[in-house]
Amino acid sequence: KETENGTTGMALCPLMENYKYILLPLTYSLVFVLGLLLNGAMLWLSCCRARDWTCTTIYLVNLAVADLLYLCSLPLLIVNYILQDTWPFGELLCKLVRFLFYANLYGSILLLTCISVHRFLGVCYPIRSLPVRTRRRAAAGAAASWVLVFLQLLPTSGYARTGLINNHTVCYDMTSPENLHSYFPYGMALTASGFLLPFLILVVCYSLMIRSLTRCTGDTNPTSSAARVKSIRTILLVCGLFAVCLLPFHITRSIYLFVRVYRVGDCQLLQRWSLLYKIWRPLVSLNSCINPLLYFLS
Repeated sequence: KETENGTTGMALCPLMENYKYILLPLTYSLVFVLGLLLNGAMLWLSCCRARDWTCTTIYLVNLAVADLLYLCSLPLLIVNYILQDTWPFGELLCKLVRFLFYANLYGSILLLTCISVHRFLGVCYPIRSLPVRTRRRAAAGAAASWVLVFLQLLPTSGYARTGLINNHTVCYDMTSPENLHSYFPYGMALTASGFLLPFLILVVCYSLMIRSLTRCTGDTNPTSSAARVKSIRTILLVCGLFAVCLLPFHITRSIYLFVRVYRVGDCQLLQRWSLLYKIWRPLVSLNSCINPLLYFLS
């Protein structure tokens, strides 16, 4: 049982969270093993076997690096939940673990957006976009994605911290209870800039791509058909990733944060959204296993 303290300290809600101590170590262990194997294989194939990197390969290698950095933090979280939410590693590693989670999450989203825009230009404007679809531009796009994510997450380093709950040290998921009011607008802005805006770009790109691909279904050119199949695979995989992992996570996280800040006395509501959010939080880590599939399918 864990106590969630309201931002004013006036409302205490005991939350039954014993499920975390089984679900999270198992999920994170699975993600850690599969993620290392898939991303390691992708990097090995890209660096040792690929003769020439394409623009998509540049984005996918950066995606694999983001995944591997996050995967390196999972053993700490596994130990934390085996110890029943007791954090023995100090505040600096707590900040690092939280930073790496969001860096992987929003870095992956931005890099997937870059891949999708690249595919959109190749499908809808194959000739006109040739000067833009170069490896130098792809490297610049990947670098810009890293810089943007770093700037977005600078406040996370300040908000992430350790604290005491029921006389044991915890690493707070977002921030300490007394800082939730100031964290709320930042959390919503992060969701808007890191998820909603790229999501809208993806929707527009894929809608136009599907329209373009359906118009050329009569094309019997084998090269065009192969490119069309590759584009359809990318669309299905990225849309599946957003639908299964990313969208539910951001919905449950936003509502959970709102309830913690503005409905501190409604313990039943808090219990419900805490459960939903904390179930989806480890599931969103599955993107570290799904991302490499883009390389093997495209």
